[in-house]
Amino acid sequence: QVQLVESGGGSVQAGGSLRLSCTASPNRGCMAWFRQAPGKEREGVAAIGPYGSTRYADSVKGRFTISKDNAKNTLYLQMNSLKPEDTAMYYCAAQNAIGDCYTDLREYRYASWGQGTQVTVSS
Repeated sequence: QVQLVESGGGSVQAGGSLRLSCTASPNRGCMAWFRQAPGKEREGVAAIGPYGSTRYADSVKGRFTISKDNAKNTLYLQMNSLKPEDTAMYYCAAQNAIGDCYTDLREYRYASWGQGTQVTVSS
């Protein structure tokens, strides 16, 4: 099992920026960020694979950037030009496989989940 701990959430005004962090123990090749707003289903936001490949939801392309520091076992999500529609609980997720995995935004690929960090964007 992988332990995931998110941090970096908070409240910002529209147009502002936040950077989320997720520490993974142990490290895994494929990781992603998901989010869930009240009353809505959880959705994939950004994913990163073992060779640096990335995938983004259309709603965040050009605004969010996912990256990974393998030396520190830490996943990041840089969020710029935030909108009120981005308000949600953000979750870090990891696939159990090491190396051989999928750069994917579908929930069923991920077996390990963090507890979440709240992001609130006011207008």
